Amino acid sequence: MPGGRLTQQERRQIAVGLADGLAYAEIARGLDRPTSTITREVMRNGGPVGYKADIAQLTTERRAQRRKQATPRARPAAQRADGRDPEAVRQFEEVFSEIFIGQGLPKMTARTLASLYATDSGSLTAAELVAHLQVSPASVSKAVAYLEGQGLIGRVRDDRRRERYVVDEGDIWYQSMIASAAGTTSLAEAARQGVSSLGPGTPAATRLENIARFLDFVSESIVRAAEQARDILHPNAQAEE
Repeated sequence: MPGGRLTQQERRQIAVGLADGLAYAEIARGLDRPTSTITREVMRNGGPVGYKADIAQLTTERRAQRRKQATPRARPAAQRADGRDPEAVRQFEEVFSEIFIGQGLPKMTARTLASLYATDSGSLTAAELVAHLQVSPASVSKAVAYLEGQGLIGRVRDDRRRERYVVDEGDIWYQSMIASAAGTTSLAEAARQGVSSLGPGTPAATRLENIARFLDFVSESIVRAAEQARDILHPNAQAEE
């Protein structure tokens, strides 16, 4: 079965078939095309009564030209000062971003975080993020504000007094896990308060009590695991506090 776009000759055969009162399926068999192709072609070009082969061909060519003009040309990847393959780095950042998005981060926030992790310094200025991500300063500002609020990045000033957003400042992942545990604990406390509000022993109260117990266990496990990981991987971090 042939694929690709309909040719002008095929369109003329469609017009003849319509004039002869043939069904779409019969026209399709004659052209060795799917019936859906013929149906779509006719309905987007005037219907069975108004279909004109030459007009349909011209319309299709113009539509394809508009799409071609509307598609931005891919910019060649700029050479990197660190000598890395720009396309390989881009693909890594894309994969890392998708993982962060899957964990609940907004798309621009995920892209910003992935960009920071892909730098040797672990830091970028707002202007550098804007240039790298090709987005507006407002988008970067919103993303870094979210990341700071989640404790996933820090902010420092370099020797030129520029603010830099960093992912290697101190024990950011430890602090982030502790913040996550604190949020889980707050949710457990709220659920436990709901037990008294809804009446102990009721189905709703029992459900909330089970939620509270589960979240208590998870929160305690997060804190314990974070402290163990920091003691093993960053033994000097606690001494610096």
